[in-house]
Amino acid sequence: MADEANATVNPESQAQQSPVKMQSLAQFIRDMSFENILAQKGAQGEVKPELSVEVSLDAKKRTAENQYEVITKFKVNSTNQGSGDPLFLLELDYAGIFHIENVPEAQLHPFLLIECPRLLFPFVRRIVSDVTRDGGFPPVNLDSVDFLALYRQEIARRAAAEKAETPTN
Repeated sequence: MADEANATVNPESQAQQSPVKMQSLAQFIRDMSFENILAQKGAQGEVKPELSVEVSLDAKKRTAENQYEVITKFKVNSTNQGSGDPLFLLELDYAGIFHIENVPEAQLHPFLLIECPRLLFPFVRRIVSDVTRDGGFPPVNLDSVDFLALYRQEIARRAAAEKAETPTN
């Protein structure tokens, strides 16, 4: 009799109990540019690099079932601390293709823009370090990125933009 009770389990509760499946199918550089502005100008003298790093994310559904492409975009700009003269500019779009199952639709967007970039970030860090070193500068080791905080900031920015667009009477 206990077996009969277990056989009539609600399909929704079964879906909720299924573990999340996430598989990285591929990772690749979509686009990359490194400009050594210091070398182009032939500048000499004391150089004290000051870095600014911008991060943006994008995700889109692919035609294959349960597949998504997540793109992390990094812009690393270095200027000379004293003069503000540009030293180098690195722009990197690094993408991953993921197979994801059993994530509720309401949680899919944050999952794609938080968990997937966390998996890609160590590879981005290595590429940035290698490219800046090979470009004639000390290797840049990016600080860890809090993708959850980045996601929350973007949601807050969008909500503020919507509020500003809504006319008040």
